Amino acid sequence: MNRVRRHHPATLFTAFLFALFGAATLLGGIRLVNLGGSAYYLAAGAVTLVVAALLLFRVRLAVPLYGFLLIGTAAWSVWEVRLDWWQLLPRLDVWFVLGLWLLLPWPRRGLNRDSLYETSRNTGGGFLFVSLLIVAVVGAAGALHSDHDLSGELPMADVAGPQGDRAARPDGDWTDYGGSPFGQRYSPLTQITPDNVGRLQVAWKIQTGDTPGPDDPTETTSENTPLKIGDTVYLCTPHSRVIAVDAATGQKRWEFDPKIQSPVGFKHWEHMTCRGVSYHDDAKYAAATIPAPATTAAGTPASASTAAIATASTASATCPRRLFLPTADARLMAIDADSGQPCTDFGDHGTVNLRTNIGPFTPGGYYSTSPPAVTKDLVIIGGHVTDNESTNEPSGVIRAYDVHDGHLVWNWDPGNPEATAPIAPGGIYTRNSPNVWSLFSADEDLGIVYLPMGNQTPDQFGGGRTPMSEKYGAGIVALDVATGKVRWNYQFTHHDLWDMDIGGQPTLVDLQTAQGMKPALVASTKQGSVYVLDRRDGTPIVPIREVPRPQGAVAGDHTAPTQPLSDLNFAPPDVREKDMWGTTPLDQLWCRVRFRSLRYEGMFTPPSEQGSLVFPGNFGVFDWGGVSVDPTRQLMLINPSYMAFQSRLIPKDVLAKMEVGPAKSETEGVKKAEGIPYGIELSAFLSPLGIPCQAPPWGYVAGVDLRTGKMMWRHKNGTIVDSAPLPIPMPLGVPSLGGMVTTAGGVTFLSGTLDYYVRGYDVRTGKKLWEARLPAGGQATPMTYADKDGRQYLLVTAGGHGSLGTKQGDWVIAYALPK
Repeated sequence: MNRVRRHHPATLFTAFLFALFGAATLLGGIRLVNLGGSAYYLAAGAVTLVVAALLLFRVRLAVPLYGFLLIGTAAWSVWEVRLDWWQLLPRLDVWFVLGLWLLLPWPRRGLNRDSLYETSRNTGGGFLFVSLLIVAVVGAAGALHSDHDLSGELPMADVAGPQGDRAARPDGDWTDYGGSPFGQRYSPLTQITPDNVGRLQVAWKIQTGDTPGPDDPTETTSENTPLKIGDTVYLCTPHSRVIAVDAATGQKRWEFDPKIQSPVGFKHWEHMTCRGVSYHDDAKYAAATIPAPATTAAGTPASASTAAIATASTASATCPRRLFLPTADARLMAIDADSGQPCTDFGDHGTVNLRTNIGPFTPGGYYSTSPPAVTKDLVIIGGHVTDNESTNEPSGVIRAYDVHDGHLVWNWDPGNPEATAPIAPGGIYTRNSPNVWSLFSADEDLGIVYLPMGNQTPDQFGGGRTPMSEKYGAGIVALDVATGKVRWNYQFTHHDLWDMDIGGQPTLVDLQTAQGMKPALVASTKQGSVYVLDRRDGTPIVPIREVPRPQGAVAGDHTAPTQPLSDLNFAPPDVREKDMWGTTPLDQLWCRVRFRSLRYEGMFTPPSEQGSLVFPGNFGVFDWGGVSVDPTRQLMLINPSYMAFQSRLIPKDVLAKMEVGPAKSETEGVKKAEGIPYGIELSAFLSPLGIPCQAPPWGYVAGVDLRTGKMMWRHKNGTIVDSAPLPIPMPLGVPSLGGMVTTAGGVTFLSGTLDYYVRGYDVRTGKKLWEARLPAGGQATPMTYADKDGRQYLLVTAGGHGSLGTKQGDWVIAYALPK
């Protein structure tokens, strides 16, 4: 009697596994082909299903057929992405693992044999082995292939003398958010060098006690860059508390809590953050006289009223050294830097109410997240306005208050730019005018304060924007310090529909050019261009070209025909279907289908009802971290990031039928956007596994020679150890939020990456020299200072970032060389 032919359990399991994977690939492939995409997945899925059927029917052809699929997949992968290892990986990994399984003897037992336990000597294993070997060789070649880095060296000779920043400070101090009013994020300290940075160790660390609570918004962030003045470090926390500690030991000296209030609590706020405080010292100005007003490039006086600011100042008897704190409930407070008590001569017992003349807004919808600019006589402040909430949001007015008594000296309202005299009591500034949520820079010698402008909300629809909004949004506006009048403005994104507001603090540097030394302004932008202008009159130093961009906005809106592009730019190339990524062929396929489903014609593709890909995305190539400049060597150190977002405009009749929960943050979720005919949906362009859909690297550090405008080195930076489903430290290069600090010692530091590290790099080559693990995300810009004994410290805030998903905490950590 013949024995009944039975399947080996491993063969059945293998057939089921191949059928499942093949069906998913085939169905996704059909969808992709219908969208005009690659036919590979359809073909690969079909072949895999045939292999599964052959295994089910015990046909030995299944094994060599799968070998041919492996060879074809390897050839297709190399054709698409050459030998890019990280792009080869998701194309080959699962196919390779399935092949290794099929190579084992158990899945092949009984193929075309009568006996269940008799293993065929000719079931295609040899050819499959050769196929796997070919795939392995391709993978190894990719691993050995040069990656996306650029190797080179920056010139390290001093080529410029002292800069024109008259706000002189001791070398060991850090008196402003950006180090000085010029916002260079640079220190002349030289104790830490490339030779010894590897010996840095924790000198002191503290916990502020300010951690996110259950009633706080999701985007509770610790983006603070502390100040160091004399022997004291001053820092602020997300709940607007100010803490003063000993610079050498971290021991607390005093703490001030403004006890922020909200009529509905904090849970429904968009975010809560404090990037820093500002400092004013009467003695600094008493010891120096501001020069007479400078002239413009045309030779005319820079300001008829600047002379007054050079001679008139009333010292404060109560707080000669004071800090200015913007609170999350829209107050501006003056605090004695020595005692931590309110300066009672400022405003109403130490407080100016920033809600005055603003009009109504939702709780948390208006306040200043960034420290104000401080000059000899004025404290100048703007404010955050909630994006995409409505067309009836608070004004983006910039207000200048007397630095001593807090009275309003001038106001510049972008919706009414000529009316800079203080607004009448009971008046309301122009609703919904463009705002400044980031950091100002100031050149008191020229008598100018520089504003990095945002937009008139909503960001993704501009059908009702005013002429003044179209003029002043998404660029730099230079105001006369004394009067608030516009000296010049330059727009970097016309009719911005992509949230390309200027996030970074403008950096001021005296720059060597072919025409000699020029006072320059360096503005980094979300769209990747770095604009270099003469800060006297706004004329470009590095050429700027108007480039045609995609057209075709939704009904009721329009797009600008061209957009400015600087010759110094780090904008990424347009993404293509083959640039889609994932951890496996299936999530890569999902990303390809999603990519083909979105409207995308390159950078500045307009928002659409279909859904549009926004690349660079809302976080931008450069955000509020800005750039770091070594002024004496004329170098720029940067940390560009590349993350795509997707946006969709939803007609209100469609939105009314949707169940819409609260948005996660300003850059994630659905906003109803009252006042326009659309709701706005925003999200990062991620796979179902939460992995970016576009291929890595997603973040770099880079060095630029400002004299030539050339990038001399670039290295991908950071790992996915803290953001991937499995904590594997793959060095893909991750985005960073927060800027770099550079030292005359030849080392630059960054802590803002999505993995929890602070790192030190050689300025000359960009080589990573040192890293230290942080207890939480370090999404802040570090700073450096020296104590009274000359010991240099690196100071890092590690508090995490709610909407980025990094671990949150309340740490401030100082590193130094061993004593």
